[in-house]
Amino acid sequence: MKPTGGLSLLFLLVVLIQGCAFSRGTLGDEINAEAITALQKGETTKDEVIHLLGAPDRLVQLNGRDVFQYYRYDAKAGSLLLIVLNFTRLSIKSDDLFVVLNQNGIVEDVISSKRTASMKFRFWPFGD
Repeated sequence: MKPTGGLSLLFLLVVLIQGCAFSRGTLGDEINAEAITALQKGETTKDEVIHLLGAPDRLVQLNGRDVFQYYRYDAKAGSLLLIVLNFTRLSIKSDDLFVVLNQNGIVEDVISSKRTASMKFRFWPFGD
């Protein structure tokens, strides 16, 4: 008797036990674009910033100024799960907003970026 039947069965078992997984996670709240446009340099106060955007995710003091940071992270992963070897591709992008307040509590600068809108699942783990 040839051992090919057992080998074929083992190959079939290996093929059927593998799997794929897709996962997604976010951290932080979405940043309201209308609230960002309402921030006026030299006019908006600290209390108005908090009223429009809520409490900052991070507060940093730099050179006598307060910097409010608001962020939202979006992560997507695609995985190929094999018995012995697993491949995963993880993509992370973030939306960030920095509001710089001067010593008097007035908005001095607003810096923002939005990068999560164009994020796609990328399953293949090697290159683009």
